[in-house]
This record gives sequence, structure tokens and C-alpha cells, in this order.
Amino acid sequence: MPPSFLPRLALLCLMVLALPGCASHGSTLGYYWQSVRGHLQIMQAADPIDQWITRTDTTPALRERLHLAQRARAFAVAELGLPDNASYRRYADLKRPAAVWNVVAAPPYALTLHTWCFPVTGCIGYRGYFAEADARAEAAQLAQQGLEVEVYGVPAYSTLGYMNWAGGDPLLSTFIAWPEGEFVRLLFHELAHQVVYAPGDTLFNESFATAVERLGSAQWLATQSTPQARQAFAESSARRNAFRALTRATREKLAAIYKQKQAPAHDSKALTAMKTEAMQSFRSDYAALRAGWLEAPSDRPTAMNAAQLAGYDRWVAHANNASFAAQAAYDELVPAFEALFAREGRQWPRFYDAVRQLAKQPETQRHQSLRALSPPKEPPGA
Repeated sequence: MPPSFLPRLALLCLMVLALPGCASHGSTLGYYWQSVRGHLQIMQAADPIDQWITRTDTTPALRERLHLAQRARAFAVAELGLPDNASYRRYADLKRPAAVWNVVAAPPYALTLHTWCFPVTGCIGYRGYFAEADARAEAAQLAQQGLEVEVYGVPAYSTLGYMNWAGGDPLLSTFIAWPEGEFVRLLFHELAHQVVYAPGDTLFNESFATAVERLGSAQWLATQSTPQARQAFAESSARRNAFRALTRATREKLAAIYKQKQAPAHDSKALTAMKTEAMQSFRSDYAALRAGWLEAPSDRPTAMNAAQLAGYDRWVAHANNASFAAQAAYDELVPAFEALFAREGRQWPRFYDAVRQLAKQPETQRHQSLRALSPPKEPPGA
């Protein structure tokens, strides 16, 4: 073991513990060991993309997708100004449906996420596990404390560039087969985390990466893709946007209900009744939205079927304060970042520099600065 490996291993311990997919139950030693072991298993499973392409047991579909990944990775550097480093130049078959499983939690009458604090990343509103059983055990403990909890699989996570010395973050089997537009947007999202990261500010970090994925994937599809891929992505984006509009409206409705918590006339029983009605309305509105999706002509290449809606169905079935609050972190400030991109002349280097300056501000100040850029909300029915 070379001497330089020891400080690097210590850094790995700190980094992995701070990732969405890092903690474990049991002793402190077990917590550290499972964290390092889980990440190292992913790193050790990864081989260079060129090697996978030339392997005789690589399927044609995977080989085609790996070629696409190489083109998208080069595009990310040349056109989007994203980091040119070791990340996403290797591929790993994890033989499981998710890279990690996240746990989120929130109080029964608030949309404020429970937080955990880690080295490097600061305090964040989720905790991740490499084993789903550990995630569900943590969720059960939080539920016993009276919190609403949700566990969900995550297809990828970022080490923020700290692990590029060891080969970087690899492409994973958990998302390699996604439709082209969905695949490239996730790739751009994860690379964005290596550009700017404000410790402890999940809302800022995820909204920034989501803005990069939206802007970057639009640029990719307009210049590099086929009409069929553009159509498929446009339709999936329309469904995603409609669903986000529905969940955003429900969040606002729930927030208004919870704001009445201190009012003498509203005890917990009354709040629960209003909350139940809001959730029933949400599920009813989703059922109508879902029916519309399924009514699309079945002969279209991008027509939906019930199996493809499983992810939405699962989210709605388990929706609670924790899942609504977690989703807000990924989209609440996106319009502000998009406005900032426009203000900076749609020039990626200028945009990243402006975001870096925001990241240096205190959290409250940076949020205020961003919200000042956000376009006004359209009135209901507009």
C-alpha cells in the first residue's frame, strides 16, 4: 500500500459518508466500513467504456448506448463547459435496480425535511444507503419518532469530483438503458454537481443541477439527436411537467394548511381532516391526469402503457410530507437558475461563474438573490 493511499482512503471515508448512499446501521465502525465498502464495490465493478465496447459478451444494445455515452460526455465538455475528467468514462453493471436508496423524513404538519449532517457536504435533507434493507430500517426508526418517511431508489449519485483520482464516478446499469433524452439529462445533472456545490444547501445544489440538465439536454436534443428521440423526450417532459405542476399545487395547498397550525381554532384533528382532503384531491387529480396519458393513440412510438406509469403510480401511492418536501428541492429554484442563464447571455462559463458567486453567499442571501430572478408565477387558470 503506497503512503499516498492512506490520506486518500481517509478522504474516501469522509466523502462516502456524505453521499446519498452511504450510511448504515449498527456501530460507528460498521457505519464507516459499510460506507466505504459499498462505494468501493461500485468503483471495482467499473471498467473503461472502450473495454466494454470490445467485449464479446456485450449486447448490441449496450454497445450502442455506450457509444452514445461517449458522444454525450464529449458534448458535455465541448458545448456545456462541464468538467473534462475521469467521471463517466467507465461503466459498471450493478445487477440491482438502484445505486443507492435514499431516506427522507418530515413532520406530520410541515414540509420541512429532517436533516443529517456529514463531512464535506454539510447538513442535507436525505440519508442514503447502499442496501435497501438498511434504508428501510432507518425509515422505520424515524417513523417511530412520529415523522412521515419515504424510501426511494436513486439511479446515480455524485462524489463531487473528489474521486476522479480513483477513476471517477462511473456510468451505471441503473440508468444506462433510459431513453436518450432521459439518459443525457441525468448525465449532465450529475456532472453539474462537480461544477458548483454549496455545502448544506440541498435546495440550491439540486435546483442548479436540474437547471443544467434541462438546458443541456435541450441543447443536445436540438443539435445531436433524431426526430424520434426529440419527440419521445418532448412527450415525457410534458408528462413530467404536468405531474410537477400537480405536486407543486398540492405542496402549496398543504403549506397553507400547515400554516394554520398555531391558530387556536385549528387543533390537530381539524388539520388532519384538511390534510386528508388535500391528499385525496391530489390522488383524484392524478387519476384524471393518468387517464389522459393512457388515452394517447396506441400506435404512436411513445404511447404510454400502465407498466411505464409504475414510477408515477408508486410515488402517488406513498406520497406524504417527506416526498413532497424532497421533490421541492429539485425544482423550486430551477426557474431562477434558468433566468440567471439567460441574464448571462446563455454563456455557460459566465453562468457557472455567477453560480459560484452565489454559492459564496450565506444561504439565506443566496436564496433571496435567486428568488429575485424568478419569473412571476402565472395566476391560476392562466
